[in-house]
Amino acid sequence: MNRTPLSYLTNLVLPLAMTAALSHVSAANEASEVTLFAFDNHMIPHVQNLKLEMHKPTKYEGNPVVARGESGKADDHAVQFYGSVVRSEGKFRLWYVAVDRHLLEWATPKQNFAIWRPAYAESEDGIHWTKPNLGLVEYQGNRDNNLIKMDPGPFGIINLKVLHEPDDPNPDHRYKITAQTWWVNADGKGGRGTLAPFYSSDGTTWNIVNGVEPIDGRMKVEDMFLPMHHYEAGSGLYNWKGIYYITGQSNSGHFQHGTTPYSGREVLIHRSADFENWEPTAHVGFVREGQYKDFKYGEGEETHEGLSVWKRGNVLLGLSGMWHGAPDWPGRTIELGFLISNDGLNYREPLTEWKILELGEDGEWDQGGLLQGQGFENVGDQTFIYYGAWDPRPGSAYPPRGGVGLAILPRDRFGSLSMREANKAAQLVTAVVDIPSQSTPRFFLNAEGLSDQATLRIELLDAREQPVDQFSGEHAAIIRANGFRTPITFSNQWEPDDAPRSVRFRVSFTGELASDIALSALYLTFE
Repeated sequence: MNRTPLSYLTNLVLPLAMTAALSHVSAANEASEVTLFAFDNHMIPHVQNLKLEMHKPTKYEGNPVVARGESGKADDHAVQFYGSVVRSEGKFRLWYVAVDRHLLEWATPKQNFAIWRPAYAESEDGIHWTKPNLGLVEYQGNRDNNLIKMDPGPFGIINLKVLHEPDDPNPDHRYKITAQTWWVNADGKGGRGTLAPFYSSDGTTWNIVNGVEPIDGRMKVEDMFLPMHHYEAGSGLYNWKGIYYITGQSNSGHFQHGTTPYSGREVLIHRSADFENWEPTAHVGFVREGQYKDFKYGEGEETHEGLSVWKRGNVLLGLSGMWHGAPDWPGRTIELGFLISNDGLNYREPLTEWKILELGEDGEWDQGGLLQGQGFENVGDQTFIYYGAWDPRPGSAYPPRGGVGLAILPRDRFGSLSMREANKAAQLVTAVVDIPSQSTPRFFLNAEGLSDQATLRIELLDAREQPVDQFSGEHAAIIRANGFRTPITFSNQWEPDDAPRSVRFRVSFTGELASDIALSALYLTFE
């Protein structure tokens, strides 16, 4: 796989108060593995003579890996991947929204919201997919299809996200969906977006929370889980420290959630302690820089459809739509940006306006616009990133569209730190990581460019940045081997009773060829 051109870090300035609040990870409360990515300037806040380079994944040459169905199928007109990929039960499982040719009638006064149907596919390797005959939902007079059952139904669902929690004590709740449906006023008017949460034991038959009944594929106002505001709720779903969070698209012009002024679409985050009762207050998790000035809706740079989320223990990674506006539909396109969060609420770009995925050329399946599905998996020495496509330029014409694409990156190498200037000292010091009591940590490194002439010198410091004698100085670890998960081995053994409970890493780039080194991540696991 070709390595992409390198981009220089231009600005990683954050408010000091925020940095101080977020630069400490309690491993006991967060995860059994802690990851410190090169682009995470909260967990790697202190650097000398280092630059950040972000790396784009390569689109799989066989895309789309899930295409539209044959004529007469429920997805013959659109495969809309505002969906999810989850690796569970020994396979890759994918949920998406299927739309048939009735989409062509969507703009008519008699809109049928139930034409948006959730569907399912599965794969053994994450590349070759099948659409199994589930036999659950009647379509075109039979049940020979891959549509999942949403009970009661039908609900019109334009996007959805799936969370698998196999340890949920209630087996009927081990799969969870948050989806965007629409709400309708008592007089039959209205059609704005809102949340519809569902449970499932197996991922194919779903029951809505609290058993509310739809009307014409939409939700009654009195049944809504959120306040009455337009919210495209199916963008991202994750559990962070025991609280469920959903991300979605809202619009400051419809309902101002933020305390500071901005324009256009935002990433809005709602939450629930139990997945059933959702709080009316919300948090604006991300707004692009250009939105802090006035512009006409649809014509400027906006944040499109919230963000999808990959929970990596102590840190969250996300994809968000980068809406490039124009006065008229033919000039509007969408690409994908890359975000990170250390607290589950506040997201930021490692590099301002950096695009992790760009739209395809005209004539390609992903021309015009990209969608961020929630699908991320580390598979061997690769990272799989799934995404969708929607070309917004035709406006309301609704030509056939969509599919599910795959982009591939060397495992966890979204970004790397390397020397800015050769022959000068280069090092980093991390934030504090807490070690659970009576546990033994293991340390790993993700880096390339290492050799006998290009090494990384790893030392452990305490919370006050004083060297830990048995793991620093002459006892430092010297790493010469490349790899996605190279063990960091110290000469001394970790003794849980005597070792510090909080540590920092100090990593020094050393050797005549140290400028060849690219450091992507540090990992800690606990036994």
